[in-house]
Amino acid sequence: MNQSKNFTRRDFLKVTGAAAMGSIIAPPDASADSPDETASMPMRPFGNTGVDVPILSMGGSLDLPQLILKNAFNRGVTYWDMAHSYMGGNSEKSVGKYLLKFPADRQKIFLVTKSYAWTLTEMTAELEQSLERMKTDYVDLFFVHGIGSIDELGNDMKVWADKAKAAGKFRFFGFSTHSNMEQCMLAASKLGWIDGIMMSYNYRLMHTDLMKRAVDACVKAGIGLTAMKTQGGGSIEANLEAELKLADRFLKKGYSEAQAKLKAVWENPNIACVCSEMPNMTILMENVAAALNRTRLSARDTQALHQYARDTRSDYCAGCANICESTFSGRIPISDIMRCLMYWRSYADYDRAVKHFNKIPENTRRQMDGLDYSKAERNCPQNMPIVKLINEAIKELS
Repeated sequence: MNQSKNFTRRDFLKVTGAAAMGSIIAPPDASADSPDETASMPMRPFGNTGVDVPILSMGGSLDLPQLILKNAFNRGVTYWDMAHSYMGGNSEKSVGKYLLKFPADRQKIFLVTKSYAWTLTEMTAELEQSLERMKTDYVDLFFVHGIGSIDELGNDMKVWADKAKAAGKFRFFGFSTHSNMEQCMLAASKLGWIDGIMMSYNYRLMHTDLMKRAVDACVKAGIGLTAMKTQGGGSIEANLEAELKLADRFLKKGYSEAQAKLKAVWENPNIACVCSEMPNMTILMENVAAALNRTRLSARDTQALHQYARDTRSDYCAGCANICESTFSGRIPISDIMRCLMYWRSYADYDRAVKHFNKIPENTRRQMDGLDYSKAERNCPQNMPIVKLINEAIKELS
């Protein structure tokens, strides 16, 4: 298997020097031992749950060293997002190791986990295993992971969730979504039993009329919203000139491009929290610094992000799977393939890309190699070269 030779975001960080610089906005003291020694992390209400959560969440899809978890807790990053599937269960086990050592911290941690299970029996088993791994009797929020349609949550799911709540297994219930996010959110707002949603949400997506309507509907329904993929997902094909221009603008203002993108999401007070992967102290402290900094983006800053989004839109899958995938009679996961390419080319996360690619049933992968994607490409509102990208993905990820 050949690794992609395309310019990745990791390469870009080396070019700009941002990786070596670490946090641009002055960070809090990383050596502080307790939350009282640092500025207070801003908190926001999580829908109508009656719970306030920090605006920055620790994403748990990567390895989580104990040092990172303790420093996150000390900085006020006390919303921890896990999943049964992350790192083969090792992410949840790292939380369990932490809570065995610091049991008193559990009361201040808003703990989340998720399940990909297809049946309620499997979901029950995964929830129980997650609780055992994390050495806790309950989680604060449980998500059905990665839905693409609200039809995946039937009345039997509501009954199951109500029973699990009554049994004290979790306090709140909801779902995460990477595709057809807006339709899922709009439909969820009408159900009356969804407490929280985690969705792809960033400077590329947040200003569309459909996403605005979806957010407004969830707010009116009292649903807490957590934003993920807030860096814009990374482009499938890097546009070095546009990247450098955007990075230079924000570096001159005293913060990094990544910090600016976080701040763009926090500009919307209806987003309770941003979930971010923070596998090392540099990224943790950079993100904390951005959360603590009260400087708002200017109108020109926002316009620069808009312009960059327009200039690179054909390199970014917006997750509107219902548009491209509806051109086929069967389930052809074009949106999932685009996400795999994003991990592969932009994040240089080859293991994750291949893992997600291999989750697609083998017969579907074989079928995809001979299909005509020209209609899907014509329908794509992002003008993505779907034909080219699908063919490249099959070669690179197989």
